[in-house]
Amino acid sequence: MSDEEFSLRNTSGEVTSASPLDNVKQEIEKYKATHKKLLAEQRDLSKAKDDLMDITKKFQMRSVTLRNSLKEEEKEQAQGLEKEKDKLSALQKEESVLKAEIQKTEEELGHFDRINHQLKQQTQVSTAVPEKMVVFTGDVDVGMGARAGAGAGASSFGLDARIMYPMEGGTALITFEDEEVAQNIVSLKKHEIQLGECTITLEAKPVQFLMPSHIEMDTDVCPRRILISNLPKKFEESRLLDRLEIHFQKKRNRGGEVDSIDLLHDSGNVVITFVDDDVAKGLTDMEYHDVDLGKKKYRLRVTPFVNGKVTDLKTRISVSRRTVLLTGIPNIMEPENMQDSLEIHFQKGGNGGGEVDAFIYNPVGHNVVAVFEEDSPKKE
Repeated sequence: MSDEEFSLRNTSGEVTSASPLDNVKQEIEKYKATHKKLLAEQRDLSKAKDDLMDITKKFQMRSVTLRNSLKEEEKEQAQGLEKEKDKLSALQKEESVLKAEIQKTEEELGHFDRINHQLKQQTQVSTAVPEKMVVFTGDVDVGMGARAGAGAGASSFGLDARIMYPMEGGTALITFEDEEVAQNIVSLKKHEIQLGECTITLEAKPVQFLMPSHIEMDTDVCPRRILISNLPKKFEESRLLDRLEIHFQKKRNRGGEVDSIDLLHDSGNVVITFVDDDVAKGLTDMEYHDVDLGKKKYRLRVTPFVNGKVTDLKTRISVSRRTVLLTGIPNIMEPENMQDSLEIHFQKGGNGGGEVDAFIYNPVGHNVVAVFEEDSPKKE
């Protein structure tokens, strides 16, 4: 082999020969391929760099926007806080003024209560009888001379009517704002009502009650009982009675041995019966008592307990002028849907109806007791 030639082995192990020029060409091609690959990688890196720069720029702009937004929110919160502080300060001032007015009013009321108490004691009748909504109207004569033991002549008092009305199944009661609408519905008697693809026929009737037109009572103040009112609401019954019994048994509170204590659920007042006769009068003379009921003290009112016996009673038929009884309602759909459908029907003027104040539907097989109270005069 000459100096200008050299031997190479190929992949199969055979010896081949190549000239220096061929070798250089191969090296050049190799470097070209490497250079091309590097250029491609450089372009990819440049593109990636540009993308990163773009993302970074967007992120920076977003950060600036967020910082500005946070600054605005902090500014608004600070302004809102200042406004709330100003409102709180104004409310505190208003509360202070109201407290002063309330205290002044309470003092004036206390003065009138004392005068009223003295007048009540003269007739031996207490107007603090439990505030029941009862089923009668008209005047009632009480404290009638020797029969009441007062010797101060006759007086009268009134109570608001409250009637418990048991409803039959398949009926409804509807109260209209306008009396004329109710009377029109009653005068029409039969009413056809479309319920989807079904039509039902109802009958409208007046609601009638047997009510007292005149009542006379003999009354006397019970010497061993007191009536406690102005009690706190939503107080556990057993705990309330225990605390009251403890307070009114103590001599230093003008109390005495308690025979029984009962809560009147309809009025929320409490009746205490003492063993001795002289305890009740001493407590009612004082009238207002500060009683510790556990968490704090409450200012309770103590008044005489009045026994009464009806001596004369006259009654009359009374008709509710704004309430109508609907009968003959079949049980063909859910109660809520039936009530809504009936109420919508009787609200429409085209059906002879009008604005509804109250509505109650009692499905077949259910027991419902509706409460009728004294009708308030319509405001013009």
